[in-house]
Formats: sequence, structure tokens, C-alpha cells
Amino acid sequence: MKKVYNRILSVIGNVITVRAEGVSYEELAEVTTSRGKTLAQVIKIDQDIVSLQVFAGSKGVSTEDEVRFLGHPMQVAYSENMLGRIFDGSGQPRDKGPALTENMIEIAGPSVNPAKRIIPDRMIRTNIPMIDVFNSLVVSQKLPIFSVSGEPYNELLARIALQAEVDMIILGGIGLKFDEYMYFRDELEKGGALNRSVFFVHTASDPVVEGLMVPDLSLAVAERFALDGKDVLVLLTDMTNYADALKEIAITMEQVPSNRGYPGDLYSQLAARYEKAVDFDDAGSITVLAVTTMPGDDVTHPVPDNTGYITEGQFYLRNGRIEPFGSLSRLKQQVNDKTRKDHRAIMDGMIQLYAQYQETEEKRSMGFRMTDWDRKLLKYGKLFEDRMMNLKVNVPLEEALDNGWKTLAECFTHDETGFRTELVKEFWPKGEGKTEKKSEGETEKKSDGETKRKSEGETEKQDDGVGKEQKKETPKKKEKKTTKKEKK
Repeated sequence: MKKVYNRILSVIGNVITVRAEGVSYEELAEVTTSRGKTLAQVIKIDQDIVSLQVFAGSKGVSTEDEVRFLGHPMQVAYSENMLGRIFDGSGQPRDKGPALTENMIEIAGPSVNPAKRIIPDRMIRTNIPMIDVFNSLVVSQKLPIFSVSGEPYNELLARIALQAEVDMIILGGIGLKFDEYMYFRDELEKGGALNRSVFFVHTASDPVVEGLMVPDLSLAVAERFALDGKDVLVLLTDMTNYADALKEIAITMEQVPSNRGYPGDLYSQLAARYEKAVDFDDAGSITVLAVTTMPGDDVTHPVPDNTGYITEGQFYLRNGRIEPFGSLSRLKQQVNDKTRKDHRAIMDGMIQLYAQYQETEEKRSMGFRMTDWDRKLLKYGKLFEDRMMNLKVNVPLEEALDNGWKTLAECFTHDETGFRTELVKEFWPKGEGKTEKKSEGETEKKSDGETKRKSEGETEKQDDGVGKEQKKETPKKKEKKTTKKEKK
């Protein structure tokens, strides 16, 4: 039986308190005001004093308004009809389409039993070289994108949503600006991926509590689709906004603050969401890729710091590119031996040479003289950034690997790169000194030409020298010198 109370004890911010019994934590209630009905969620219980966070805010709520408890936590509809639809942080349609009420499922359930999981061994191709080649994304992986405000992390997520080889995309936006929300919608619609996507969008102007719901709504729906055999990619942006919403509610509830004012259970709250990533042994999978903005580019900030302990690596987005140093996919070794046999060699070799390029760039900025090897590294570094690090590059993995060999061949000889002979013979571009025999032949040919040019040059030089010698001293003087030497 639904309990109805018509006496609100207090209204503080967006939190109201009532005296009630038999109510559970996170239970939903319906608040009827002069402006209409809105949802609220139980966020604190102290004996019979119950505090609720009002979804639409407390503006217009009076102490005589009615509160009706619904007897269940937040629920969301689940069906194929959700595909191509956009919902808000309370699960209601944002796209002016019909509300979905069938197959209601509870959100924020427990993570999957480890016995039902399998070891990740499948790669998700994104056609982004810095991901596919150097830090492969793996099915059921949980990875954050560490970034600062102003970086194109939403553009990166949109590209991944369009190009990732998965069955469906669920995008959860927390604290998005309106133009960011429209950007996601327009890009996926333009790319033809909207019909395999579900959006849960909380904008900056929406109630704070709805921002807390977005990850749980997204992951609850993803889990049901995964159990139906779908490979689901969940994209969340931005988890720092989620943590800030947690902090705001914790302050309202007068909880003892922890590091920088965040609640003491921040780690547990983040882990409960990220641990939803799973690859079922007899069904589909959930992969989680979430943006975490770092205030002041500070990786020791509580949100990225706690996130790093939970996830299986991270991508660093700086200067509009995924940084090769610091970015890490801890599961890439599970898959990059199954792609192409030169994958690991290119991954390691190119990064080593790029590290040398950065050292050379530092030397050049300090005014050091550049050697031939330094000049080769400088050329290589620019090509590497253009062909591999540029996020506009959109090529399959195999083409990216071929581009890697092409870049190496344009800058170095094969023996300077240190790659294994069998890989050089198979993958080194034609006409670029592929085999030892050819390079020796070219050397001999070059040597003959150089010898011929050299001998001609020396003859001319010698002739000039003889002429000068004759002008300077006569053969008599030479004999006199010899005679003196003999006498000595």
C-alpha cells in the first residue's frame, strides 16, 4: 500500500523532510505541489525523519504539500523501442516521443557475479590509430579519458560511438551544455548510428539528483541488452560532474567531508558504476568508456585519483591528441597478438622512436647542434603526429600499421629501426631497401659512382695542386731540401 503524507517538516535547498515509517533508502516518492507533480528520492533516514531530494527542485514546494511514497526505487523501461530515443535523468522522454512504461527494471543493482564473467579477449576496433594500434580497447574493459576542460573529449566520444564495432551504444551525459547535447544527437544522426543508440542526457540546467541517476540508468539498460546477447558500449561524460553532484548532496545532508569536500565514499560510488563492465560467458558484454575532467590538469584531484585505482588504464587527452605517454590499456596484451603479427613490433618500436624524437626536440630548443640522426628523428616525429596521433585520422587497424611502416621507411633505413629481419622482409615498403642483398647492391652501385666522381675530383685537384707547386718552388729547391735532410 502506498503511504501518503501531507505534512512537510522542512525545505532546505532541494531537500525536504517528512516524518514517515516503513520507508526504505533510495525509495521514490511523488510530491504534489501547486505546480504539479514531481519525483523525489529518499537520501537519508534518521529513525522516523526521512529526507528526500526533489528532482525538479524545491521551488514552489510548501509545508502543506502531499508526499506519496511509491514503494520501489528508481525504475526505467527496457525494450527495443528505446533505440534511437533520448531520455532525461529521470528516464522520461526528452525527444517529445511517447513515454515507455513496459518492462520496468530497477536501476543501481549489484555488479555481476565474477563466476559469470570470462577473461576479456576481444578487441573493439575504433579506426583511431592511437587507440587501435597503441592502446587497444577490449570488450568489457572500463577505461576513463582523463582530460581538461576545453579538450575535444565529446568529439572523441562521438567518433568512437560512430566507428566502434559494437552492437549498440548507450550515451550517458551528466551536466552537459545544451549545445553539447545537440552535438551528440546531430553527429550520431548524421553518421547513421542514432538508430542503434540510447541517450540518457542530464543538462546543466536540470536538477542535480537527475545527474546522479544517469550512470545507473545507462548501465541498467546496458546490462539487460547485454543479457540478451548484445555487445554494448557505454559512453559517460563527465564523471567529474557526477562526483560534484555527490558532493553537493553530501554537503546538503551535512555529511563529514573528505578530500576537497568530496564524500568519504567517493571511491565506492565510482567503483559501483565502473564494475558493471562485464563480458558474460553465455551472453553479450558491457564496455565502459567515461570522460573524467581534471580541474587544473591535476591528476591527483580526488576524482581522477580514485578512478585510476578502479579502471584498467586510462587515455590522456592533451592538445587535442591522445598522449602516447601516460595513456595505457592494461588489457591490450590480451588482444594485440591476434590482430597482425607486426602489431606489437610497430606499437613498441614507434613509441620508442617517438620518445627519442621528444628528447631531440628538447635538445633543439636548447640550441644544441643537430646530427643527421637528430634530423631523421625530427622528421619522424612530425610524421608520427600527423599520421598516428591526429584524431582526424580515420583508418582501419591494418592500414594504420601499413602507415607505420611507411613512416619508418621515409625517415630511416631498416637497420636503424631495430625491427626483426622477418618483419622487415614482409612489411617494409617496396623500393625502400627491403632486403640486405638489395641494400648491399645499392651501396656498391653508389660506391662506384662516388669513387668515379671522387677520382675525377681528385685528379682535378691534383692538377691544380701541381700547378701551384710548380709556381711556388722549382725542382732545384726540392733537391736542396733533400740534401739538407740527408746531411742531417
